[in-house]
Amino acid sequence: MADATPWCSTLSRSDDEAGAGTSSRVRDWLLIQQPGPWGRDALTQSRLDAGLAQRLAAHARAQGVRVLLLRRHGRGASQARAQCYLAHTGPDASFVEGRRVDDLEELLDVNLARLRAGQRPGFGPLVERPLYLVCTNGRHDRCCAARGRPLAAALDAAYPEQVWEASHVGGCRFAGTVVCFPHGLYFGALDPADGLRVAERYERGLIDLTHFRGTPWLDPVAQAAESFVRRAEGLQAVGELALERREVLDGGDVAIGFRTRSGARYRARIATRPAPTARHLTCDAPSPLHPPVYALVDLSTDPAS
Repeated sequence: MADATPWCSTLSRSDDEAGAGTSSRVRDWLLIQQPGPWGRDALTQSRLDAGLAQRLAAHARAQGVRVLLLRRHGRGASQARAQCYLAHTGPDASFVEGRRVDDLEELLDVNLARLRAGQRPGFGPLVERPLYLVCTNGRHDRCCAARGRPLAAALDAAYPEQVWEASHVGGCRFAGTVVCFPHGLYFGALDPADGLRVAERYERGLIDLTHFRGTPWLDPVAQAAESFVRRAEGLQAVGELALERREVLDGGDVAIGFRTRSGARYRARIATRPAPTARHLTCDAPSPLHPPVYALVDLSTDPAS
């Protein structure tokens, strides 16, 4: 008998849930090509050697680096060499280095401390073209597979060699989800046409604000504030806003200060409240929760220096 439980992404879309402020908080990434099926915990539930997977997880965890598995859409054959990337996504520098690796044991010797410091680790050549990671791990959430694979197919047809299916990136209810590198920007609730629009704009250094979920090195409140400021002022350029200050106000609201490239400053006051209606954050969540909802209380020009 078919499962009649509504899918988490369907509920999110029907409620017109805002995605701003829902990017995972990540600065540093280790991306490993690993074709074939993935389990819920992709790194340890794949065709990778179990011992190696555990050592890679520990190596990355010690430096706060997130590991994702990658595979090409529709090209699942195993290969002798794996394409791997190291990425840093931060306010001062965002870059991706990549190369093919003969033996994944080599990744245990990579200097992840340099990556964490925002310095190029010398892993491989700088990747010049954008990379698009589409979450398709159906073992983690059925929405990721059902909505992610058509999205990956459309992007792969338009940007061959720049698109990867990826294991869990976070925010299953916002499937289809794309993470755009080198900046690691998160976009969600994408159908194939939406994804093509996001990528086309990102190729030109612009952010599709309709589907923008957040900048991964910012905390959720600052992510939401960035989205509010960008929409209000029509600021679409990647890297246009720099976080300058964050202040918790009486009553719990948070004031976030940004500066533009031209020197203009904005101050956004953000209120955070639990969503009025409980929702399942994933299809397999044992019980519904009230995720935070962000509201713009005030937006003003900020004279602070």
